[in-house]
Amino acid sequence: MNFIDRIKNLFKRGGYALSGQRLKTINDHPKINIDPAELERIERSLRHYQYKYPEVEYVNSNGEKKKRPYMALNMKKKTAKRMSTLVFNENCQIVVSDDKDETGDNHYAEANEFIQHVFEHNTFKKNLREYLEPMYALGGLAIRPYVNQESEEIEFSWAIANAFYPLRSNSNGISEGVMVFKTTKMERDKEVYYTLFEFHEWEGDMYIITNELYKTTEKGEIGSRVPLGELYEDLQEVTYLKGLTQTNFQYLKPAGFNNISPHSPLGLGITDNSESTIKKINEASDQYWWEIKMGQRTVFVSDHMLSTLPSEDGMPPQQVFDPDVNIFKSMRADSDQELVKDVTRDIRTDQYIAAINSQLRELEDDLGLSVGTFSFDGKSVKTATEVSSENSLTYQTRNDYVNDLERFIKGLVVSVLELAKASGLFKGEIPTFEHIGVDFDDGIFQNKEQLLRHYGQAKTFGIIPTVEVIKRVFNLPTETAKEWLKQIQEEQLAIEPSEIADRAARGVFGDEE
Repeated sequence: MNFIDRIKNLFKRGGYALSGQRLKTINDHPKINIDPAELERIERSLRHYQYKYPEVEYVNSNGEKKKRPYMALNMKKKTAKRMSTLVFNENCQIVVSDDKDETGDNHYAEANEFIQHVFEHNTFKKNLREYLEPMYALGGLAIRPYVNQESEEIEFSWAIANAFYPLRSNSNGISEGVMVFKTTKMERDKEVYYTLFEFHEWEGDMYIITNELYKTTEKGEIGSRVPLGELYEDLQEVTYLKGLTQTNFQYLKPAGFNNISPHSPLGLGITDNSESTIKKINEASDQYWWEIKMGQRTVFVSDHMLSTLPSEDGMPPQQVFDPDVNIFKSMRADSDQELVKDVTRDIRTDQYIAAINSQLRELEDDLGLSVGTFSFDGKSVKTATEVSSENSLTYQTRNDYVNDLERFIKGLVVSVLELAKASGLFKGEIPTFEHIGVDFDDGIFQNKEQLLRHYGQAKTFGIIPTVEVIKRVFNLPTETAKEWLKQIQEEQLAIEPSEIADRAARGVFGDEE
């Protein structure tokens, strides 16, 4: 930062201080108005996803209050991870169609080449697979392409549910929003917390990105506004973009309606409607673990056998147990009675496993997953092939999530190309959604045999052309499907008549042994 920039920052800092721009919470900002219950729901889900539970308090055998870790199963993470692996993997193919017009000109080859480079440069598929997990856990994910001025490359900023908030929305989605980025630095051996607000707004057909930086020494507080140059030397306060047809960010949420806050455009985590079920699973798991650890032994011990602890105030010595043990109980006993009596019962393994599995079945039903998706004892878990072949509930639920993800990816492709064109990095034509193909086929969940049988029957009755069958079964752009059909026809014409007869015979009678 040069001398002139430092002087400018001093004036800006003074102006911010005089304006009194100090925020305690996000909702203190005049542009932001989020339902506090929504904020708390997201933060609660994040704590559980991070496996942050309060310790369990209990009373030991001496009547003293003790604490121990809460041994939950963390179903918030397990369910989100399961759903993310079902919906997406890195074998997904994203292609911009290179349809040709009557003159044979290739419209979108340049766009496809540019997108492949951007996705490869950003390891997009790997990052998307990882970010889908917190998205399903917390209820939302935003991504924004931006231009790295040093490398002149398009790069991505990601924001999970607690870092993106809508400013304006309608039935078609969120049209304006703010992304929040937090940074911690050490200054003079003291932690300083920075919060960057990145506002995305429309003013007519002009798209405006505004950056505001806040600083505080109090954790959990936003703080006072400071110049951007204090943390980001090259970041502009305001950026204007013209020529965009949609927002520069894309927002993804799990399929389904937000029934907890019906008027909120934010999504719900996939288990937000199953908190009571998850609580029962966690409590059963915690009790089961504690019963195993302590053996749930109950041993009555004669007071004649207990250790004594001298009293410092002159009172009679106190009989004590080991302070970390809760299995011994003191009893008054005569000399002719049994001095130690073990009344321990067997650990209720089967009962606990049955209880946990019954709640897992309820959770599977809540999430729209097939029975056996989760199992505490490792039994009854269905393979991916079984899920596909049975046309199971998991397969149907996955399709709902895939449809939303497909639109999210197509929107991102258009956002990248529009930003690149506005920045002078791309000069080709920008495709519409129908020219972008997203193939989620992972060889497991797309049952091609069933699809071919279904569309084959439709083609037999003349309901659907062959090109459309190829296009739908393999999720290909129209031009690629036409090329496939052309190659198939050429191969068939090249076959000798005798070979055609042999193939027909094998189709009727099968191969000879």
